[in-house]
Amino acid sequence: MFTGIIEQIGKVREVQDTGEHTVFEITTGVFDDLKLGDSVSVNGTCLTVTRLTDDAFTVEMVNETKRVTSLDGVSAGMPVNLERALTLNTRLGGHIVSGHVDGTGEIVNIHDDGSAIVMHIACPASLMKYMVHKGSVTIDGISLTLFDVNVETAEIILNLIPETQERTTLAGKTVHDRVNIEADMLIKHVDHLLGFSDSMKDNPIAEVGDRHV
Repeated sequence: MFTGIIEQIGKVREVQDTGEHTVFEITTGVFDDLKLGDSVSVNGTCLTVTRLTDDAFTVEMVNETKRVTSLDGVSAGMPVNLERALTLNTRLGGHIVSGHVDGTGEIVNIHDDGSAIVMHIACPASLMKYMVHKGSVTIDGISLTLFDVNVETAEIILNLIPETQERTTLAGKTVHDRVNIEADMLIKHVDHLLGFSDSMKDNPIAEVGDRHV
């Protein structure tokens, strides 16, 4: 689990696609307590540490993750947002983030509004029901507030404050770049429960479960 508060921007030192999986070696400056098997959010994708050196760590991405996230476009030399898994004494400055990417979006417009950067992202239609005005969303691992939601064009609008611009990779993004999107976990669970309840009404036999063998 993560909070969506980026701890540092790492740099991809090497990428190796073996066909079976993809290996990333990422340099890190402040993660001095990582251990093998730890979870790290890389651009919002929860990956497991498989190797450690003095100034870098290695994670592996399976092919399914490559298909559903924007990490397939990451190459050596590129910056990535990094966050270690939260602990029980961590301040929850963002919101509850799983690191399980729901889909990718495309940046369609960027403009300045004073010191802020306003970013429009085309969102998959299947995720728009989770996008709530002034609610939370995770973009490339960053906990952000939905400044506005345009249902007709399936776009979400973000307002990036200077702190976000400085501490994450979003300020370096351009139109047509892809980003990872994770919808608010709480909304997804509520949606699932409501949908499951409706399905039980349509299938009363399934509802009684163990009484039918």
